[in-house]
Order: sequence, then C-alpha cells, then structure tokens
Amino acid sequence: MRLPDDIGATKQLLQEGDYIADRSLATAVFLALSLERPLFLEGEAGVGKTMVATVLAETLGRRLLRLQCYEGLDVASAVYEWNYSRQMIEIRLAEVAGDVDRERLGKDIFSQEFLIERPLLQALEPHDGGPPVLLIDELDRADEPFEAYLLEVLADFQISIPEIGTIKADRPPIVIITSNRTREIHDALKRRCFYYWVDYPTAERELEILRLKAPNADIALSRQVVGFIQKLRGMDLFKLPGIAETIDWTNALTQLDALALNPETINDTLGTLLKYQDDIAKIRGSEAAKILDQVNMELAAERKG
Repeated sequence: MRLPDDIGATKQLLQEGDYIADRSLATAVFLALSLERPLFLEGEAGVGKTMVATVLAETLGRRLLRLQCYEGLDVASAVYEWNYSRQMIEIRLAEVAGDVDRERLGKDIFSQEFLIERPLLQALEPHDGGPPVLLIDELDRADEPFEAYLLEVLADFQISIPEIGTIKADRPPIVIITSNRTREIHDALKRRCFYYWVDYPTAERELEILRLKAPNADIALSRQVVGFIQKLRGMDLFKLPGIAETIDWTNALTQLDALALNPETINDTLGTLLKYQDDIAKIRGSEAAKILDQVNMELAAERKG
C-alpha cells in the first residue's frame, strides 16, 4: 500500500488500524513517512506509542521488525552475530578435506552465509512490499553506548561490519522509536528524528477509543469510566492509568455485566486499573465514591446543558 499523501490521509490510515490519533500526532507521522526520518515518540507508559508502529505495519502491509530494548542490549542481539557453530563445522570439514588455504577459508566463514541477522540489520535489507517498519521500543531502557551506536544507523541507514564492509539500505525503513522517559535520551539521537510527546488523550478522544476497542460496553458506562480515569490522572498517584488500562477496565466491567459504575464494583476491579497497592489503597473506599459522585454530577450537567 502506498504512503498517505497528506495529514488527513495519515489520520485515516491510522484509524483503519483502530488507532485514534489527533491531528498533531497524524502530522508527525505524515512528516516522518514523507521525509523518511525516524519518529521518536516519548510519553508515559500505556499511551499508545508502540501501537503506532504496529498499526503502520498492518495498514501499510509492511513487515514489522521489533527491537525491544533492555539494559545490557548489545550489538550481537540487536544487529548481528556470527554463527560460530556453523563456522566451526566448516573449519572441520575443510580440515578433513585437506583444504589448508587459510586465507580463503577465513573469507568463506566470514561471509553473509554465516551471518545471523538481528532486527537492525534486517531492517536495511530489501523487503517485498516496501521497506519494513522498524520499532525500537523503550530505548530509555538500553545503555548509553548502544544509544550512541544507533547514531550511524539512524543518520545514514547503514551498518558497518568489519569482516564484510558497510551495508546500506537502498530505501530507509520506517523507524519508530519509543521512550517512557525513565532517563533522558541524548540530543544527538533526537536530532536525527522527528520528536513527538504522546500525552494522555482528552476525554473526547478516550471515549472514541473505547467505542473502537470496547464496543460491547454500554455508552453510559464508557462515559463514567472515562470521567473516572480522567479524574485519577489529576491525582498524585505512583502510576497513572494509561489508555491500555482504560480499555482493560472497561472490558473487565463488561465481562461482569456492569451497566454503570458503583462504589462496590470500582473497589472490586481497581486491580485492572491501578498497578500499585499504595495507589489502590489510596483510591479504594470513600475516595472512589467521592470521585464517582463528581463524575456523575458532571455527566448530569452535560446532559442538561
């Protein structure tokens, strides 16, 4: 599928993958696609950063290559490594056959035939249907040396392998980088990307997301859920609920045949919404009832207005 021609088409493309984006995010995605620049998405966990990559791969019909970052991630896991066991077998076979040309054997075992390609290297190769979508997820979890290694990859879409040479992409992959901001990413990497801060959605957009992701939920229940969660995001909690928690909670309530929120139901299901016991203890009981009262009063005022 061809890339979208404008911002409206980009927003429509994302919506076809059940991703409700506001115009500013659609603009960032459109510019990244049209100018072939990596898109750096930063924001709290659970606001839909990773989904941008998966939805683009799905709607554009491209292969998705995912590199999940973690502390200690190295080149062997992210870029390539040599297949040492196959190389040893090749050496043994050469010895048995009496092949003593070490120089030629060295070239043979350090050819692409013995190369195990990881996501970054795979992303530079030609793919049927167009360049793949490369998701570098949660870059803030990786060590700074690995972040520095990415500079060459993101600037020139090429990787240098000492034994082979430089491998460069004919066409750049679609690169989506995410960060939960557990640490600051260096400016040098950000300069190579379009940057976009993914914030929590407005109540209107969150309700629209629920209609897509939890279509079986009663609309009145969905309004209460959105209102309740929007209130929670204004509180001093250790971990605020993201969009993923909104969908999980709504689906859980639907599974319990709930048509409306009440204090008892909220108390029984807070574990699908909040992920720390201190947060649950803070909200459970009178605080939950107080928030629900505020939500119901605001919804009633909207209906009258």
